[in-house]
Formats: sequence, C-alpha cells, structure tokens
Amino acid sequence: MAEFDVDLFVIGGGSGGVRAARIAAGHGARVMIAEEYRMGGTCVIRGCVPKKLFVIGSHVRHEIEDAAGFGWTIPSMSFDWATLIANKDKEIARLEAAYTTNVEKSGAQIVKSRGVIEDKHTVRLLENDRKIRAKYILIATGGAPNHGAAIPGIEHVISSNEAFHLKKLPKRIVIQGGGYIALEFAGIFAGFGSDVTVIYRGDNILRGFDEDVRAHVRSEMEKQGITILTGCTVAKVDRHGDEFTTHLSNGSSIASDQVMFAIGRHPNVANLGLENAGVAINPKNGGIAVDHFSKSSVDSIYAIGDVTHRFNLTPVAIREGHAFADTVFGKREVQVDHANIPTAVFSQPEVGTVGLTETEARAQFSHVDIYKTTFRPIKATMSGRDTRVLMKLVVDGSTDRVLGCHIVGDCAAEVTQVVAIAVKMKATKADFDATIALHPTAAEELVTMRTPTARHVRQAAE
Repeated sequence: MAEFDVDLFVIGGGSGGVRAARIAAGHGARVMIAEEYRMGGTCVIRGCVPKKLFVIGSHVRHEIEDAAGFGWTIPSMSFDWATLIANKDKEIARLEAAYTTNVEKSGAQIVKSRGVIEDKHTVRLLENDRKIRAKYILIATGGAPNHGAAIPGIEHVISSNEAFHLKKLPKRIVIQGGGYIALEFAGIFAGFGSDVTVIYRGDNILRGFDEDVRAHVRSEMEKQGITILTGCTVAKVDRHGDEFTTHLSNGSSIASDQVMFAIGRHPNVANLGLENAGVAINPKNGGIAVDHFSKSSVDSIYAIGDVTHRFNLTPVAIREGHAFADTVFGKREVQVDHANIPTAVFSQPEVGTVGLTETEARAQFSHVDIYKTTFRPIKATMSGRDTRVLMKLVVDGSTDRVLGCHIVGDCAAEVTQVVAIAVKMKATKADFDATIALHPTAAEELVTMRTPTARHVRQAAE
C-alpha cells in the first residue's frame, strides 16, 4: 500500500491554489485540490473580476455625459441594476467553469469540500469525513473581509462580498475605509448614481501610497460629488426599516440605504487545523509564517497568497503558486522576487503605481529627484469635464535609476504595467529621456519630463 494517496493536496481553489495544482500536475505529481465554495476564489468570484466589470459599467454614465462635447446628442438614458447583476453572474459562472476545466485537464482532481489538516501529512474532507494522506500540503485559502472591532449595529453592515449581490442599487451609501476596496466601490456606486459618503479613520485616503497620489485622488473624487470624511470612524449603526443611520465618532450622523465596511481583510487561517500540525502564525500580520520558498514551519506544509498576508494581490499568489510547484515538483528552486510589484486601484480616477514612493525613496537614498506633472487630458478639452492627470517619477539622484512611477488618470493601470518592466530592469531617467514620445498620448509625459520639480539631498550625520 502506498504511503501517500497524493503527492500534493491543495486547500483552496483560488488563483494561487489552482496555478500550483496545475503546474505540479504538469510536473507529474498526483494532485488533489479542495474548494468548499466556488472554483476561482476571491478574485474571480467576488473580487477583482466582478469589481472591474462594475467599474467599466459605472464609467458609461460619464461617457454619455462627455459625449455632448463631441457633438453627440443622447436624448435619455436609463440603468437597470438587475441586468448588471445577471450579466455579471453569467460571466463569473463562465470563468468558474473555465477554472474547473483547466484544473481537470491538467490531471488534478477537484473535491468540493472543506479540508482540515489532521497532521503534517493528513487532510480530512468534512464533506464525507474522508482522510487523504499527502506528501505535501499547500494552503491557499486566501483572505476574508474584516469588519474590525464589534460595534452596535454591526449586523447591519455589508462587505464587498454582499455588494456584488444587492437586490437594488442604493440611492445613498456610507462606506467605511480608505483603501483599494472602499475607494473602488465608492467610484462604482457614484458612477451608477448613488450618493456616496466615505469614512476613514486616518488623515487621508490610500495609506501607504505616494502623498501626491493620495491628495490627487481625493481631490478628483470630491469633484465628482463623493463626500470623504477623514479622522473619524463609524461608532454605531441603527436600522429603521429599509434605512440606516450611521453614527460617527465625531458625533455626527448620516442617513443611508446601505452601510458598507471595507477596512481591510484578514488571512483565512481559522478552523484549518493548523495547530494539529504545528503550523506557525506570523505574529506581525496574523498570516501563516513562511520562508522565501513559501514553506511554513512544518517541512511538508506550504502556504501562498493572501493567507500569508505578505502581498495581497492575485498575480502575487499566482507567481508564488507557480514557484512552489517548480521548487517542490519541478526539481529547480524558484524564489519569488517581491520587489517592485506593480499595483492598481480601480478607483475613479484610476491609480497605477510601481516602485518606491517619494517618502520611501528619501528614507533610503541620499539624493532623490522628483519629476512631476499634472495636466488636463485631451478628452477633457472637448468634454469640459473638470479633471486632471497626475504623473510622477521618483529617481535616485546619484545613479539616475528610476525608483518609482505613480500615475492617476484614465488607463493608469495599463500604462503602469508596461512601465513596471522598465523599473524592474533598473532603467535610468536617461533611458526614459532617450525614448521618443508617442504623441498624442498621456503616457508621453513620462518621457518628456526633463526638469526635476524637486531635488532632495539628505546630509550625512556628523
């Protein structure tokens, strides 16, 4: 009798777990993957993909408004929330089926059950109480919305999960949070016509982003009529039939039809049986503690993606899953480089960023040059919309290397994806300058900014 039923057991059918399962199977491993909900995980089912579909849909109203400046007369427009939800659900079902098919084609076996670790080589399937012996176990259970400390009326609050399935579009919504998810949904609901109020505890939104980006996004969102209240939190939520009153820590209150919290996500580590195998938790972030090869404190157990709470981005989970499979089953060690990871916020306006912020660069380098510009995009010159684009390069003043790029405006994410290649290759500002501009585009500003808008020199300590 074989010592193990499978070579690899993956807990979690999200993007990272699926990639690991497929690559490992391609290397000849016997693979089983357990998913208790739907294949595709957060990103496909209730995250990036449906969110981006909502963002695209919410842009249509702006496009219609802008059309008049280009000679179009559109007599009337209407929007049906139910149609949006139905079409989104259809697309997500298609993607889920594709994920399932691709895993099965690779030779891996899918089981629809929650998997709980019994020991360093055993997973119990709760669906039928079956025990599977695996040479290696990979935990890829992702993260979940975190509502924070309990407050009166917390049961009335929705998360991004429920926002994708609302029966009707709220006329008024209060959103607590100042990061990716909060701002993306603020733009979505505002685009569809809701009155939106954002509540954030800090002094400004997008904590951790470049300060110019934070200020620019806030200004642009407020121009669109979104109310942003900082320096306060939600203290209590009262329900009155179909309406809510949100009481803030500053003593004020807001009436709305929905209250949504998007204050962060926590790693899905509960009730996985980690303690049965002695898998350690990182005390700093609450995720599973892993090394550079995604190995946990137990040699046979690995973890990737949001459950480790390192860099909570889908492409990072996919890269980590691929690297794990190559390392363990492909007979070659692959370590993921987590430096200079590009990221986007699909707020309105959109944000794309890669590399260091100005603050981070000035803390690490003695000479830092800043190249920054804001300008009215060509479309706005005809539409009349009051909006501006921000583009910023952070450069090492000693070596001329581009340390960071920050963009706010239409297609910021698309531009940043390409710029990220240059930043990863350690391109210099001279390389950018030597590139002929592609005109007329917004992105040409990245290769035409010649004069620093600021130069920072840190004096050495005596």
